[in-house]
Amino acid sequence: MNLTAKEKLEKVRDLRPIDDVFFEVLAANPAVCQEILRVIMEDNLLVVSDVIVQASEQNIYGRSVRLDALCTLGNGTKCNIEVQRSDNDDHLKRVRYNASMITAKESKTGTKFEEVLELYIVYISKFDLLNGNKTIYHIDKILRETGAIVNDGLHEIFVNTVIDDGTDISELMSCFTKKEVKNPKFPVLSSEVHRLKESEGGVSAVCDIMQKYEKIAREEERQEIIMSALQNKMPKEDMKKYLKVKDEEIVEAERLLMQNLE
Repeated sequence: MNLTAKEKLEKVRDLRPIDDVFFEVLAANPAVCQEILRVIMEDNLLVVSDVIVQASEQNIYGRSVRLDALCTLGNGTKCNIEVQRSDNDDHLKRVRYNASMITAKESKTGTKFEEVLELYIVYISKFDLLNGNKTIYHIDKILRETGAIVNDGLHEIFVNTVIDDGTDISELMSCFTKKEVKNPKFPVLSSEVHRLKESEGGVSAVCDIMQKYEKIAREEERQEIIMSALQNKMPKEDMKKYLKVKDEEIVEAERLLMQNLE
C-alpha cells in the first residue's frame, strides 16, 4: 500500500471504532479498554492492567482466535473484547470457540478445574444479534428445572450499536459508528480517536496494521489457490512452474488440508 501522506490521512479519517483495524489500534491503549469496560460492565472501579491485540508480539494465539483486545483486569480476570460489523457468521458459536481457545491457552497443564480462569467475552456488533430490541444482553446458564443461574466462570455479554435505550451504554455504542468522537462522557476514547487520526504517529500506527492485514489477506488467498490445486490433483512440479509456489508452501497447504479432514 504505497500511499502518499495525504492519502493515508484520508483513509484513516474514514475509519470508525467499529472497524476492526481501527479498533485494534485503539484497544492497544489499556486506558481506552478500561473506559469502555467500565461503562459496559457498569463498574467505575474496574481496572485494565494489560491488553493483548491481534498484532501484538504477546499474542500466542496466532490467527486461530480473533483477539481484538484480550484484557487482563486488575483482579487477574480475562476479558476479550471483539467488534463485529458483518452479520455473516454464527456469532454465538464464534464466541464459544474463541472462549474455549482462550481458556485452554491461558490454563496451565495440570491445572485443577477450580483454578480455570474467569473469562468475560464482550461482543460489540453493528446489528442486534439477539433480536430482542435491547442495547445489551447477558447470557447466563440456567437450570431448566429450578431457574437457578449456574456460574461456570464464563460470562458472555453482547452489545450493539443500533438500539438506543437512552443509557450511557447506548451512548457509548453510538460513538463506535462515528468517524469523529467528541463525547465528554468518554474522554479517553475521544482523545485517542483524535490522536490516531490527527497525529503523524497515530496515522502511521493505523496504516501499519492495515498493511499487515492486507499482507495476511494476500497470503491466505495464495494458500487457498495452492489448496485448490492440490485438491484438483495438479502435479506439484506444475504448481511450482505455473503458480510459482515453493516446496514449503505446498507442505503447509497439505497440512491444512489434512487438518480440515480431521
